[in-house]
Amino acid sequence: MRKIILSVLGVLLIIGGIFVAKMIIDSKTQRKPRVEKVIKTVFAEKAQNGDVAIMVPANGNLRAKRRVELYSEVQGVFNGSSKLFRPGNAYRTGETIIRINASEYAATVQSAKSNLYNELTSIMPDLRLDYPDIFPKWQAYLSGFDMAKSTPDLPEMSTENEKFFISGRGILTSFYNVKNLEQRLSKYRISAPFSGVVTEALVTEGSLVRAGQKLGEFINTDVYELEVAVSKTYSDLLKLGENVALTSLDKTKTYSGKVSRINSSVDQATQTIKAYIEVNDKSLREGMYLEASLDAKQESDAIEIDRTLLLENDQIFIIRDSILDIIDVKPVYFSDKKVVVKEVPEGTTIITKPVVGAYAGMQVKIFEDKSPKTEE
Repeated sequence: MRKIILSVLGVLLIIGGIFVAKMIIDSKTQRKPRVEKVIKTVFAEKAQNGDVAIMVPANGNLRAKRRVELYSEVQGVFNGSSKLFRPGNAYRTGETIIRINASEYAATVQSAKSNLYNELTSIMPDLRLDYPDIFPKWQAYLSGFDMAKSTPDLPEMSTENEKFFISGRGILTSFYNVKNLEQRLSKYRISAPFSGVVTEALVTEGSLVRAGQKLGEFINTDVYELEVAVSKTYSDLLKLGENVALTSLDKTKTYSGKVSRINSSVDQATQTIKAYIEVNDKSLREGMYLEASLDAKQESDAIEIDRTLLLENDQIFIIRDSILDIIDVKPVYFSDKKVVVKEVPEGTTIITKPVVGAYAGMQVKIFEDKSPKTEE
C-alpha cells in the first residue's frame, strides 16, 4: 500500500512539474526587433555640360634637339689644348674641340702648293707673249698666292683658247689636287658646329686616333626634345604646335612645351605613334624623365567623372526625388582615373562618389556641407 501511494505521488509531481514548466514557457513573450530604415548619405552635384579638354598622358626622356657624334676621318695623335676634352666642358661656335697632329700631312700639302706655284710661274712668259690680254689677271693671281694661306680659286677663264692653254699645262689638275689635300687637312681639326657642351669623351690627349673612330658626343643645351609614345587611338587628336604641360618625376617642377613633330608611321610592335615635344629651360638636362599631358582636343557638351562611377553597360547613377536611378551615357574618352561622358541631361543630379551597395530605387540623402564660411 505504501509503495502504491509513493508511486502515485511521484506521478503527480512529474505532471505538476510539466504543467509549471509549460506555464513558464507560455508566459515568456518574444518581441520582434524593430527594423529601422537606413537612408544613406551620398555626395552629389548638378551636371553642367560644357567643353572638356581631353588630355593624353605620356612620358619619356629628354634629348638635345641638336646633337652631333664626333668621329675622326683621319689618323694621328690627339694633341692637347688649353681646354681639356672632357664631359661638361662648353665650347662656342667655331671653337676647336679636337685637334689631331697634322704636321706630316701639312708638309705634304705645302709641297703640292709649291708645285702648283712653280707651274703657274712657268707659264707666265708664254702668257705674256701669246695671250697678252689675259696676262694681267694671272699675274695678279700669282702675286696674291700665299703659301701660308688657303689656295685661292683660279681666275675665271672666259675663252676656249685660255681654257685649253691652262688645262694643257696641267694647272687645273695641280690646283684641284691641292684643294683636295687642303680639304683633307681641315679634317685634322674638329670645331664646334654650334655652342654647346661635350657629353661624352672617348679619347684623351696623347691617344692615337684612327680613321672612323668615335671620339665623343656634343650637344646644344638650349633646346631639348621629349620623345613620347602615344596610342594610335589618339593619333587624329594630336596637332602640331599644341601646348603641352610637362612635370618632373617628383611633381616638384613644371615646364611648358609644344608639339614640334609627329611621326607618320605606327610602331608595329607597340601600336603607338612617336610625338616630339620641344621644350627649353635652363634647369633641364639631357636624359631627364618628364611626364607630359598632351592637350589633344576639346570635347563639347560633355562632363568628366571618376571611372569608378561608370557602371557596366555605360550607365551612371542619378538622383530623382531622393531615389537612385540609372541612365545611359556615352563615354568618349578614358584616362587612368577619369572618363569623359556625353548625353547627360543638363542639371541632372549625379553621384560624385561611389555608394556601397547602391541599386536603382534606393532611397538616399544628399550630403550638405554646413561648415561655416569665413568672411574675409
